[in-house]
Amino acid sequence: MATPPPRRVLVVEDDPTINQALTDRLLALGYAVERASDGPGAVATFERTEPDIVLLDLMLPGFDGLEVMRRIQPIRPTPVLMLTARDEEADIVLGLGVGADDYLTKPFRMREVVARIEALLRRVDRARELASTSTPALTHDGLVLDPRTRRCTVEGVDVHLTPTEFDLLALLAADPGSVVRRERIVEDLWGWDETLGSRTLDSHVKAVRAKVGAHRVRTVHGVGYALAESEGGS
Repeated sequence: MATPPPRRVLVVEDDPTINQALTDRLLALGYAVERASDGPGAVATFERTEPDIVLLDLMLPGFDGLEVMRRIQPIRPTPVLMLTARDEEADIVLGLGVGADDYLTKPFRMREVVARIEALLRRVDRARELASTSTPALTHDGLVLDPRTRRCTVEGVDVHLTPTEFDLLALLAADPGSVVRRERIVEDLWGWDETLGSRTLDSHVKAVRAKVGAHRVRTVHGVGYALAESEGGS
């Protein structure tokens, strides 16, 4: 059996020290690496190389990482791990809303970057497996999720979800009304301990609510989340 080609990572970071450190670690782990240091270069390299995943700094010359995500998402759905020095919740939610699947704030540890990359690529593989099956669509209170096409509609209107947002909603929609514990969501979506993914999960839930309606996702404080039985859930 032929050996599959290495996964290709696009590293977009304007700090040359961080860019080189990320590149060296990923190459050592067997990934193929493409690099860019500004917004226009990131989009051009994305179009040319078709990476499997993008590590994307939020603050870039030319135009920022948010604009990069806006431009690459229509080209080809690709998981994006956002790297940012900002730690403001509004900035993080905005980044998740325009296409990032996960984020890390600087300074970060290389092993944490690698763990997040591996988790995102596992979800891509799982999504491809589901796409080849006859898994039925999940329908609840005007929300429709089709695991085969990764399409989401709300009241008949298409809603663009990132891969992470789709998987989060699908997990809740598998048993509407039932509470899914935080630790199970984090383990299922990212593959690590809930204490490491707590803020990541909260940010994704806020982004999902902004897209499908805040009333659709109910919070059970200290426990987890559920798809609301009907409008008016908290």
